[in-house]
Amino acid sequence: MEKDEQSSDDLSSRLHAMETKLSRLRNQRDNHNESAKRSADSRNAVQEQGVELRKKIGDLMEEQKKTRDQAKIHQSRRDAIQKQIRDFINQKRGKREDGPGKSILIQLSETVSEIERIEEKIMTDGRLSLEKENKLLKRLKSLISRKDELLPAVEEFQLIKVDLGDLEQSIQKLKSESDSEHQLMIEKHKEADEIWSNIKPMLEERDFIRGEGDRLHESFIEHRKKADEIHSVVVDMLSKVNEIREAIKAQNEERKQLIINHNQSVRDALRTPDEDEELADSLTQKLMKDGSVTLGSTPDLSKISKTNNSQKRKTRRLGTSRNRNR
Repeated sequence: MEKDEQSSDDLSSRLHAMETKLSRLRNQRDNHNESAKRSADSRNAVQEQGVELRKKIGDLMEEQKKTRDQAKIHQSRRDAIQKQIRDFINQKRGKREDGPGKSILIQLSETVSEIERIEEKIMTDGRLSLEKENKLLKRLKSLISRKDELLPAVEEFQLIKVDLGDLEQSIQKLKSESDSEHQLMIEKHKEADEIWSNIKPMLEERDFIRGEGDRLHESFIEHRKKADEIHSVVVDMLSKVNEIREAIKAQNEERKQLIINHNQSVRDALRTPDEDEELADSLTQKLMKDGSVTLGSTPDLSKISKTNNSQKRKTRRLGTSRNRNR
């Protein structure tokens, strides 16, 4: 019995120690889960902030690109005008440049001038033969087609119409327009640079947010990993705790059954014949057979009565002699 009690105490001590450790491990696991949740929430907030910032950066980058494109357009116009100026200067110096090397504006101006000259000749020269007139009409048709080809390019660059008859004035006009386009190009580049000055700190903030998001994500993963490891230990320990609980429960059931059996044996030993049917039947059969029944060491009542009367007489006699001596 003492060994059973000692074993039960040992199991109870082990159970208490393991339950204490389980409680501590659960707290650690819950703390890691809570830390993981905080890291995840912070990470998500930072990532949302990063998304908004990247959108702003994207909008500004697009705006900067459009500004740079406008600067390129002004640069292209400036370059086209400067080419016209060089062509006019060469023409003024007597250096004719034929073919596709001429500026579009000069080609168009020369084409239009030739068209006007032919039209005027056809309308005013009455000495033209039918054959020569047909040749002029054929040439006019070709020049008109050439003009239609050159016009879109001139409109695209918004080139300036100049007077080929006054090259000096045309050159000065073109230089003024070239300077204007150059200034517009510089202004657009400045605008693009200002936009970039606003983008640059945003890029640094974007990189910081990205790094912070990565750090918080790593923290989330680390805490979740630790929580999972502790949870695995908790599950394993719970299995052992349940085994100890089952062992203690089995011991308690065994003790309870021992007490029940002991109490039952005591009750059985203290039963009287009227409470024990088997004993009553046995005594009845003995009485019918022998005519009398002795229960244990029950004394003879007649002997007890004679002994009591003898003791009473002796007592009275002793009392009489005492009175006489007095």
